[in-house]
Amino acid sequence: MKFKKGDTVIVTAGKDRGKKGKVEKVLLKEKRVLVAGVNIYKRHMKKRDEKNPGGIVETERPLPVANIAIICPSCKRQTRIGTNVEKNGKKERMCRKCEAKL
Repeated sequence: MKFKKGDTVIVTAGKDRGKKGKVEKVLLKEKRVLVAGVNIYKRHMKKRDEKNPGGIVETERPLPVANIAIICPSCKRQTRIGTNVEKNGKKERMCRKCEAKL
């Protein structure tokens, strides 16, 4: 997967189209990403005890990887991620527009 924890991304499809946020968690098997402050749903929770009073709780749900795009930190534009293989055999992520390392 091309996204990592801490990347700044923009939502390209869905009800939150155009919102920006940081990746908090990457779910590899599900091919989904949890983005802070995006895709918030309300859930009605039943009262359990004094610590969990219940009521309407807002939770974040993960987004499919196809619905987000990374924002390059150097050129500040929405871009795709490419890979560049160095001489020592390591792969590095790079911006497709400005070719800066991510």
